[in-house]
Amino acid sequence: MSMISNEASVIDEGTFSVRRTIVIAASLTFPVYGAVPLRIEALDAPRRVSYRWGNDDASGQLPDEVDDEHSTVFTFTLEEVPEGTRLTVVETGFETTSDPIANLESHRTGWNDELDKLVALLEGGS
Repeated sequence: MSMISNEASVIDEGTFSVRRTIVIAASLTFPVYGAVPLRIEALDAPRRVSYRWGNDDASGQLPDEVDDEHSTVFTFTLEEVPEGTRLTVVETGFETTSDPIANLESHRTGWNDELDKLVALLEGGS
């Protein structure tokens, strides 16, 4: 992966603002799955955000858009604790997926893997 050279921040004295726009050399999709459709369901910044997504692994296919009747909702909640920040992820709605038990297991494994990567990244590991 090549590094992109991004321009520095600029000041706009007329609006008393600082702006920086960057390009990240990453597609922000899941490498194995591709683009997963999702929609923000609720936002309580900076503590909580909920997304509805069409990631029914057991069906073997990704929909082009979120299907309200056959999708799950995951909520990220951040809480300040003495050790740093506690992140809790709760995903609900598996009963409406093609194979609830298989999807529960797949997503359990997925959240373990992805959140461990997040901890390693934020704590300075690989």
